[in-house]
Amino acid sequence: MVSTPRFVDGYLGYLLGQANHAVYKDFDAQVRAAGLSSIEWRVLATLHDSDPQTVSQLAEEVLSKQPTVTKLVQRMAGHGWVELLADPVDQRRTLVGITATGRRLVRPLIDKARIHEESVLRALGASEQNALKRLLAKLASASP
Repeated sequence: MVSTPRFVDGYLGYLLGQANHAVYKDFDAQVRAAGLSSIEWRVLATLHDSDPQTVSQLAEEVLSKQPTVTKLVQRMAGHGWVELLADPVDQRRTLVGITATGRRLVRPLIDKARIHEESVLRALGASEQNALKRLLAKLASASP
């Protein structure tokens, strides 16, 4: 009996989801061991070497909805991990910046994430790793 290829086996969205799961599943245990949820990790990782961002910018970066991120950063501010700042350009907007406490919390995870990424990408050569990252970034920036 000849097997017909399944749609999902060649569907980009499915393949990207599967790749994301394969890459993140092991690292997620380290995030949880540090006392963070995956979205808290994404917020802190995004802010750790960035200027303060608006909640809407941050929501886009961490792949979540703005109301969810609004509630999240308020809770994170309560923990002392982030601070809410008035935007000097537009006082109606609030910026979110990382605090020293947030940096101390996320810095070891950033180091672990780099090590984890190296182990995941070990199966690819350096040029393939660079091409993969470049193509994924291009695809992400081209999405509507």
